Amino acid sequence: MQLRDNAQWSLVVATSMGIRITPDNAQQVQTSDHFFMQATSAESNVASVSSHLGEPTKVLTAFVEGSPISAFIKANLRARGMAFEGPDRPQGDAWGYRHQFNIADSGYGLRGPRVWNDRAGEVGLSLTAADFDLDRIFGDEGVKVLHLSGLIAALSPETSQFCLDLARAAKKHGTAIAFDLNFRASFWKGREEELRAAFTEIASETDILIGNEEDFQLALGVAGPEEGGAALTDKIDGFKEMIGRVTEQFPNASFIATTLREVETVNRHLWGAVVWAKQTGEFAVADLREIGVLDRVGGGDGFVGGLLYGIIKGWDAELAMQFGWATGALAATSITDYGAPADEDQVWSIWKGNARVKR
Repeated sequence: MQLRDNAQWSLVVATSMGIRITPDNAQQVQTSDHFFMQATSAESNVASVSSHLGEPTKVLTAFVEGSPISAFIKANLRARGMAFEGPDRPQGDAWGYRHQFNIADSGYGLRGPRVWNDRAGEVGLSLTAADFDLDRIFGDEGVKVLHLSGLIAALSPETSQFCLDLARAAKKHGTAIAFDLNFRASFWKGREEELRAAFTEIASETDILIGNEEDFQLALGVAGPEEGGAALTDKIDGFKEMIGRVTEQFPNASFIATTLREVETVNRHLWGAVVWAKQTGEFAVADLREIGVLDRVGGGDGFVGGLLYGIIKGWDAELAMQFGWATGALAATSITDYGAPADEDQVWSIWKGNARVKR
């Protein structure tokens, strides 16, 4: 896989931005009256690693014209070092467009997290390729990597077509495509045949394909790992075999990745990853190691963000996988659902297990 030279943008993501509210002090939603509010989306979570480390990134999305929530989201993207582009759509009336809301209980101890998605009428449902000059973005300006996820691809028939059009434009102009499958059963209900076809086409054009065992099975129809031992460490060979089946079905992929997670308590996870590289035909594996978790939401996005950063920097699969493991662990320590690395050294210290104070 060759990344485009002299590209203005290292990473471009397509997304529907929204708001997440989380109770203070790890409390439950139904008993709380104080909440922390943040701008959020899975795809901007991914871009946050590259943007905080100085790589030029752009977010393609839509906003509600005149909305204070839109202003909040735009200010957050600027603060994270991200450019953004997209239409400001008139709200219409009080029952018109809005941004999505996620209401999240982070959980604590043995009380598991709960996330309530409120997405009716969100402005991102209306995104289409006609909202953007794709020849300018991918041709004149140039993009090294386009990142798509199954969340935006499955949001609506319009966004499914939007992602297909983006993938085709990216391929036309020599941009590498990353696709995190992110299967969500509630998004697929009643649209299984349509979405299987769309996801399969995007995956067929994809250079960097990411998903867990459920994603590959339910989104693409690839058989998952065979039942092994009780622990994920006993199943790594099964995950490798699954990735082998993915390479047969999607031979254009240069990297295929999956994360591994065992939840011991809400605040103590075992975290690992497997990445296959076409260039060498070999696997890079991060065996499961304990990580502390403040909030698990966004950990997978953090892994993808670090993996893509490593690929953009030209690192081999082993280094990119290690960096992604560490940025995923970093995201899990944050009150936000994205990681904001101070520098590469901080990330490598996490990978090395060095939690000593730096003065």
